[in-house]
Amino acid sequence: MTTTPKSLRGAALAAALLCLPVLSLPGLTSGPASAAPVPEEMVSRPAAKLQGLDKITARTSTFTIAVGETKALGSLRITLRACKENPPIETPETAAFLEVIENKPGEQAEPVFSGWMFSSSPALSAMEHPIYDVWVLSCEGD
Repeated sequence: MTTTPKSLRGAALAAALLCLPVLSLPGLTSGPASAAPVPEEMVSRPAAKLQGLDKITARTSTFTIAVGETKALGSLRITLRACKENPPIETPETAAFLEVIENKPGEQAEPVFSGWMFSSSPALSAMEHPIYDVWVLSCEGD
């Protein structure tokens, strides 16, 4: 027989006691049947609606960009690689994969951002730039 230190036995007992009330609740079932349905995949769309802000002039611009297309916002060149959204029965969420390059006159083009941006949480994956902000509003098209 192996001996277990008292501190470990106490921790195991505390964990078991904490789980006991949850497991004995009436109507509570375990497994995927009781969980909210999870979509198999987000739906791909052919375009995205983005909004840009020039922090110097406080001007905003809203524009639609197709997948594979590049649009200019000041010195930025924004390319949309993908736009996906949840199905209508799910919580609204839009995600767009953007590549942003800054092309200043007389200088070599410099990557500013490459990644997914989410409409519901713009700060989660934000583009860091001293002059411009860009964020995703929605996907467009069927």
